[in-house]
Amino acid sequence: MEEIVLLSHGGGGEETQAFLSEVILSYLNNPFLQRLEDATPLSLRHRDVAITTDSFTIKPLFFPGGDIGKLAICGTINDLLVMGAKPQYLTLSLVIEEGFSMADLRKILESIKKESLANEVYIVAGDTKVMPRGALDGLIINTTGIGEIIYPGLSCQNLQEGDVILVTGSLGEHGVAILAQREDFSLVVDLVSDCASLKEPLLALFSANLEIHALRDPTRGGLAAVLHEWARSSSVEILVRETDLPIREPVKSFCGILGLEVFHLPSEGRAVMVMPEKEVPKALEILHNFPLTAEAKIIGKVLKKSSQPKVYLETPLGTLRLMENYVGEMLPRIC
Repeated sequence: MEEIVLLSHGGGGEETQAFLSEVILSYLNNPFLQRLEDATPLSLRHRDVAITTDSFTIKPLFFPGGDIGKLAICGTINDLLVMGAKPQYLTLSLVIEEGFSMADLRKILESIKKESLANEVYIVAGDTKVMPRGALDGLIINTTGIGEIIYPGLSCQNLQEGDVILVTGSLGEHGVAILAQREDFSLVVDLVSDCASLKEPLLALFSANLEIHALRDPTRGGLAAVLHEWARSSSVEILVRETDLPIREPVKSFCGILGLEVFHLPSEGRAVMVMPEKEVPKALEILHNFPLTAEAKIIGKVLKKSSQPKVYLETPLGTLRLMENYVGEMLPRIC
């Protein structure tokens, strides 16, 4: 039977990891790509920069708390920030279906303008293509971001025994907001997406000269995908306490009804970070000064180096179970 590409290959879970390593990297592997970070550090004439690229295919294009334009800018900015780079320049490509509403396009462009200005980044190049009606579902946006590295050395390979894991805010709100909007659930979800730029709080952390080992935004695949990638890349075992996961009641109720795990749901305005325990009080003090990260807290720790990396979840009863990475496609087109 002929192999085909599945939606799950883009979902951020186990199939995505296998697809990247067994298909994409089998043709394009090099020392830059094989890192599989959110952005790639590069040295250009004695100046260190990071570059990232992303395509945004969310459905619906407009959702509580934002739209595809805001998502594209914030998502690209955050991917640079979690590699220690200050975002500076973006490119923007629009692929538009014939018949797309000009009014909706103007709203999306207004969001792009607003977020770019707020984050002091310049859109320096772009492209626009129009596809025949039916060849595309509305609109796809592609961005490339470039930023100067001001905090070098962040990597998914840096986790050390005894490190503490923090999250900057409540989890899963983007995933729930998108799913509830798209599927038109009869139940009322009083919730907006957490889609936002992390520029201010993360730049404040960088300027404080704290020792931070790794940073990541838990988008596709959620918290579980981030922790599994870290565990594999650093060859460690990780423990997360379920009672410490910051989850708002609407998200918890929604997941309970549908049988979803919150740690599989994407967030678009949160960061997960790892640092030595001695740095945690200062990091929390800084994060708590910003509205977006005011609920930052400790959720777990790195247990030990291991040839069989695992992620454990401590239940409210004190027992341990494996925090499984998601297999399949739970939320198509959430970013």
